[in-house]
Amino acid sequence: MLENGFTVSCIYGTMSQIERDAIMESFRKGKTRVLISTDLIARGIDVHSVSTIFNYDLPYNKYNYIHRIGRSGRYGRKGIAINFVLEPSGNKPKGIIELENFYNCTIDPLPNCDSITGY
Repeated sequence: MLENGFTVSCIYGTMSQIERDAIMESFRKGKTRVLISTDLIARGIDVHSVSTIFNYDLPYNKYNYIHRIGRSGRYGRKGIAINFVLEPSGNKPKGIIELENFYNCTIDPLPNCDSITGY
């Protein structure tokens, strides 16, 4: 992403608190447009301008899912969460079904995915 001109930062648990605070401040101010994180900030991030969350895996803890995707669309704004989950059989992935049942919702596949089914 950096090679393609995106301003990207990463944040993870083994960083010092000073490093994490500096990265979060940069993200809040818009100096960094993309923030890649572990579940470290599934809770506790409060950034007004986040509109899209990409999940490259589903959290092990179902409660963390709502906190992850809740980072988008804060304060009455609309947001979107995209989950990159592949089920080789072409069926809806088990993890997605579990989240739908747990939260009593529907997680639809991305439209126009002719070659793969994306949830």
